[in-house]
Amino acid sequence: MLRVDPRDKTQLIDPLFRAGPGFWITVAVLLVVIGWGAFMYVRQLVFGLTTTGLQRPVYWGIYMVNFIFLIGVSMAGTLVSAALHLTGVNWRRPITRVAETVTVFGLLIAGLQVIMDMGRPDRMLLMFLYGRLQSPLLWDVASLSTYILASMFALYISLLPDLGILRDNYPVDGPAWRRYLYTILALGWRGNREQWRRLEKVIRATSIAIIPIGVSLHTVTSWILSTTVQPGWHSTILGPYFVVGAIFSGIALLFLLIIALRQVYGLSYYISPVLYRGLGWFLVVMSITWFYFTYTEHLTQVAGQQEAEFPVLASKLWGRDAATFWGMVGLMVIAFWVLILPHFFRDSWRTASVFQPRLALTTATVSVLSFAILFVPGAKPFLINATDTLLMDVGAVPTNTELMISLVVAGLVLLAGISALGWLKRNPIAATIIASVCVVIGMWLERWNIIVPTMGHPHLIRWSSYTPTVTEWSLLAGSFALFAFLFLIFFKLFPPVSIWEVTEGRVIDHALAQIEVPMPESSTPAQRRWRVTRGRM
Repeated sequence: MLRVDPRDKTQLIDPLFRAGPGFWITVAVLLVVIGWGAFMYVRQLVFGLTTTGLQRPVYWGIYMVNFIFLIGVSMAGTLVSAALHLTGVNWRRPITRVAETVTVFGLLIAGLQVIMDMGRPDRMLLMFLYGRLQSPLLWDVASLSTYILASMFALYISLLPDLGILRDNYPVDGPAWRRYLYTILALGWRGNREQWRRLEKVIRATSIAIIPIGVSLHTVTSWILSTTVQPGWHSTILGPYFVVGAIFSGIALLFLLIIALRQVYGLSYYISPVLYRGLGWFLVVMSITWFYFTYTEHLTQVAGQQEAEFPVLASKLWGRDAATFWGMVGLMVIAFWVLILPHFFRDSWRTASVFQPRLALTTATVSVLSFAILFVPGAKPFLINATDTLLMDVGAVPTNTELMISLVVAGLVLLAGISALGWLKRNPIAATIIASVCVVIGMWLERWNIIVPTMGHPHLIRWSSYTPTVTEWSLLAGSFALFAFLFLIFFKLFPPVSIWEVTEGRVIDHALAQIEVPMPESSTPAQRRWRVTRGRM
């Protein structure tokens, strides 16, 4: 019989067999959203893609944005579970299960986006039967299928010891079907020396193999775009740009899910501040890298000013896609500010009136409302006319009113960021949560800015517009609700923290604590001292 630590049994095993009203209310809400999404998808099948905003030449919209975003967040499992396992980072142990689950469910929901985007989903089979090896679409299907299978295998292999623990420590009053499920899935795991040796060998081999598979999926997905001659896509930098964005968004979403599980399941003993600092520095590094790639990509477009490329860039900078582009930039700047600048804040500045949380909250609220109003149809001309009238009433001459309003909003945002530095330094976990939310939303907008502006500026016609319909927004909500539902049900059946990994980590920490490193001794011989007896010459 496999024994388990009493604390692990109380916090990781016993909650699997208890479900309060909050759990069932959450499940009911998610099922309602999923059901509404399923109804709208059936309606789309009956009436066709005319129920969506997709039209000539914009054939890709929210569905493909979600596809690229979801395969991006799946990179979290590859990085945390595989890469950190190979490097031997010890603080990864409590979050490997969550990371691997994000990978599997993210890839499954991403595959559904492709089916939603097809007018005839039954023709998906033709991709496998008659797909051309020269087509990046077939490469993407092959990479996605391989990545899903490899990720599911990695998740199941890491579950084996915990399945044996659940089988041997099953409560007496538990349902019989769950005992039978754990017994079947455990595959006779007994935890002997030979099984542990083989498990470690398989996990290491899987970790080595899954990293290039994950990188290949994001790279091949970018090739679907970059191997075309569409303006804004035909770029050699798009492959690494996708990989960097995938790691960035994956770590941010992983951090938010870990915080949620820590609060819901009371896992503060397992998820320590060391883990927050580790993921926080990952976000810092990826934030700098993402800004570098984004600046490089847009600098080449600005400098080139090609006839086909520049309209796409102009649409993002000041055209109809400016709201999503500058929203993405603003969210990423906020995330960078929150992650970096509080480290330079000195405690002696805390008494200054400018570093007050109330001032930060007020200015941030006004900034968000002002930014939202500026992009409401008809609001910008009204504000400009009202400002011009006010300036003329006080005797001033209005010059560039739109620029002045933008500078005022930017000044409010800057004041809010400066005022919040003291609070952000005192609350690093809350600061990282804010940064992670900004990164997740910003990376979804970044995928939008890659797909939609280019599709709206093809070569053969001047331009076109795309506005998602209720059908697309409903399927978007249903997809994320399905992801949350699968995540919730999975961790009601299996422990959210890998029991055998944290136990192994305790053994390693205890062994390291027993090691005494001897202090080095001096290798130079002591100088010989000559003693002279008194009275002798």
